[in-house]
Amino acid sequence: MKRAAAIIFRSIVLILTGVTIGLYISNDNFPGRRISNPFAKDDKVEQMLHLVKAKYVDTVNMVRFEGETINNMLQNLDPHSLYLPPQQAQSINERLEGEFNGIGIEYQLLRDTLYVTQVQPGGPAEKAGIKTGQRLITVNNKPFSGTGLTADKVNTTLRGEKGTSIILGLTTIDNKAKPQNYTVTRGHVDLSSLDAAYMASGDIGYIKLSKFAATSDADFRAALRKLQVQGVKKLVVDLRSNGGGYLSAATSLADEFLTKGKLIVYTQGVHEPRTDYFATDSGMFQQGNLAVLIDEYSASASEILAGCLQDLDRATLIGRRSFGKGLVQEQFPFGDGSAINLTVARYYTPSGRSIQKSYKNGIESYHNEIAERMQKGELYSAANTLKDSSFLRKSNYHTSKGKKVYSGGGIMPDIFIPADTNTNTVLIQELNQRQLFTAFIIDKLYPQFKNYRNDDDFVARYNVSDAVFDTFIQYASGTLKQMDSPEIKRSKNNIKKLLKAYMARFEWGDTAYYRVVNADDPALVKAIEVVK
Repeated sequence: MKRAAAIIFRSIVLILTGVTIGLYISNDNFPGRRISNPFAKDDKVEQMLHLVKAKYVDTVNMVRFEGETINNMLQNLDPHSLYLPPQQAQSINERLEGEFNGIGIEYQLLRDTLYVTQVQPGGPAEKAGIKTGQRLITVNNKPFSGTGLTADKVNTTLRGEKGTSIILGLTTIDNKAKPQNYTVTRGHVDLSSLDAAYMASGDIGYIKLSKFAATSDADFRAALRKLQVQGVKKLVVDLRSNGGGYLSAATSLADEFLTKGKLIVYTQGVHEPRTDYFATDSGMFQQGNLAVLIDEYSASASEILAGCLQDLDRATLIGRRSFGKGLVQEQFPFGDGSAINLTVARYYTPSGRSIQKSYKNGIESYHNEIAERMQKGELYSAANTLKDSSFLRKSNYHTSKGKKVYSGGGIMPDIFIPADTNTNTVLIQELNQRQLFTAFIIDKLYPQFKNYRNDDDFVARYNVSDAVFDTFIQYASGTLKQMDSPEIKRSKNNIKKLLKAYMARFEWGDTAYYRVVNADDPALVKAIEVVK
């Protein structure tokens, strides 16, 4: 075991040495060639790759092989140091930068036809007059519907260089109108990191963030301004299922809630000196009552924000124990578009705790840890959560007011809310995966929208009847051949809620979706009670 570890460590050192020398002899940041150094005779990784390419018995995809080799070595360091192929690196960076070049639509493929399910506000498609619900029939006056559509084919067709144009022939959702051509000039499309913002009750606002991107603070400030016009005095911030993002986005958002000089977080690594991040005096919500919702999928930057606000007694945390990712990655790009995400530091909350959970049992065990929590009953009981080894150890960490907090296994909320076993049944997962909620809306429910003036009217008055539910189950059975009757019964209320929520999203967007989903959500109900 020690010998294997030494070999891995030596290989890593050799790679990083090659990278360093390469940076000194080139003006490019990671030039587009294999990692190497002038002393090739000492570089076993380089020699091994060369031998495989020149001597191996079968043909090898060397690009893929190199990537897998690098990734396997990085994964022996920690679970979050990764090799990213070009397409994955581009996708991640676009999501975190909050922008890309395209036409700005979301879609669903149904019966080999593209249906527009969302049009990005202010994007090229909206400017061209395209609306939700339309069917795409032709592209540049050539047939598109019925040509064996895949997500890759659609993305390749619709994306392109900024300033280039594409002619889209679209018809109505029921295909009764003659197709109309829309000339769309590809351009900048903003990707908001904010899912929803609305007044939840009285003077209490609700804001949900899906990630911590370059635009997160600006998105938050814009949403808060609108809520302030509506009289917001107290706030609930929803970070559930927010897997994180940029450290800078987390510190900027924390700054919105803290007074000047408060320590937000600090980072430190062997090669990274301690760096402290402090609040300024520019925050928009420094005084009002605040609650933050977290769960087992709240990670990284989400935990920076939640941990900071808990340590400083600025917010009440509600939900379930967070993921437990306390490592900071820096991305190093290669010339071919691929990149390495390398862990360069750990972060520490204001009380000095690291919330990184252990990865000593290997990558597979690390990534299966959430499932293990479920098996041990942690998602349904605070007492079971506190039996985890992270909370059995003596804690030397306390909040500003002296409350004990824990390190080494995520953030334990102040108020525990158990998971709803009926919310995410296997049946509901399959219905979502197959996009059957939206398909049913397109095929059966779209005419219902004409009965409602706006989203307020729809949320207040529309309810999914038992007859509609039965029709949906029959519709879904055409795709899901085997559905368990007891599970259908157990999932019924949540399926009804999701049908209404997806209808709201289809016609009025994400905020309308969350208004429906959150209507009787136990965590939000408790948060409203706490901040009143």
